[in-house]
Amino acid sequence: MGELIARIKGFVGDTVSELKKSSWPSKNELTESTLLVIVSVVILGLFVAVVDQVNIFLLNLFTNG
Repeated sequence: MGELIARIKGFVGDTVSELKKSSWPSKNELTESTLLVIVSVVILGLFVAVVDQVNIFLLNLFTNG
């Protein structure tokens, strides 16, 4: 049991050490990236909705025609 705890402590220590080496984005970079992701998701969602509506229209046109 003691070996497991020692291994967990070693893992956590190594993880903290690696995270300190990372470069973190500034608040401005983070805001810009978040805004870009939100806008991209909205555009993709609208595109999927339009394609879905066109497909529904075409299916209804051919099956009820």
